[in-house]
Amino acid sequence: MDINELVRDNIKKLRPYSTARDEFKGQASVFLDANENSYGSPLPANYNRYPDPLQLDLKDAISKIKGVPIENTFLGNGSDEAIDLLFRAFCNPGKDNVIILPPTYGMYEVSANINDVEIRKVNLLPNYQLDLEKIAESIDKNTKIIFICSPNNPTGNSINRTDIETILANFNGIVVIDEAYINYAKQKTFIQELTEYVNLVILQTFSKAWGLAALRLGMAFSSTKVIDVLNKIKPPYNINQATQDLAFEALKNIAQVNEWIKESVAERAQLSAALSALNIVKKVYPSDANFILVEVTEATKIYDTLVEEGIIVRDRSKVTLCEGCLRITVGTKEENEKLLTVLRNF
Repeated sequence: MDINELVRDNIKKLRPYSTARDEFKGQASVFLDANENSYGSPLPANYNRYPDPLQLDLKDAISKIKGVPIENTFLGNGSDEAIDLLFRAFCNPGKDNVIILPPTYGMYEVSANINDVEIRKVNLLPNYQLDLEKIAESIDKNTKIIFICSPNNPTGNSINRTDIETILANFNGIVVIDEAYINYAKQKTFIQELTEYVNLVILQTFSKAWGLAALRLGMAFSSTKVIDVLNKIKPPYNINQATQDLAFEALKNIAQVNEWIKESVAERAQLSAALSALNIVKKVYPSDANFILVEVTEATKIYDTLVEEGIIVRDRSKVTLCEGCLRITVGTKEENEKLLTVLRNF
């Protein structure tokens, strides 16, 4: 597959913005090129200089953990930036289309609407797996991207690996696998397949297992041809220096992150069992994420009761195939017990 054939013509011709730091090579001690404040910044750490536009030191640290070369890594202002850039790189407004698989993460549809790209929805099967036959029927020459969330949000399940491989092997467009919750899953990441599929894009994030949601830092891994396009069209300094510094420090604490993952998975099992025992709960869906989809008797009333008690969950009762369901994040043991106490008294 030639990725260049998928890129929009105007993006092929685009001359990207050249930052001041792009225009010289080697070391320097006096920077008088970018009109920064040369005196410093009114903070304990100096942030008066523009950050590395390609975040090379941070990507190098990530590569040591993920096993993905720097040139196959893109960092965005959350995974949402990578999603938006994929639309802008590969989808012609008013002409091309993408396929999403409801129920799924809502930003795929939002980004499509912002970029004036047709959305083709192929609902998951009742067991929340892919309907390969209908996906195949929905593809035409203008279908540029298929978004697959695995583990899926809001259902929590992993998508069958062989089904994803079937799409990768047969679709001549970009296949995005959103692995925001992969750290909590038994299923392996698709990172090892990057060398096999030039059209594969894997999204991961620092917002979930890494506990850095406030930093807004997402990762995209793909072939160099796709990464080069994303780097070409991104804002020049899309990841600020404070975020780079804090993420770099966080990567040194992987043992703590792994311990939190183990605790969260254990709490997920205990919370699922406790919820299943409640008479207001119709079904607790199996989860490979750090949340649980729960079908309840009176979703709106239960949601409102929880809000009154200062407990916020996500009401998914009006979402396709999630009728009557609440999505509940796995909290700490104390938070989960408070939730269960309110539900038992409902």
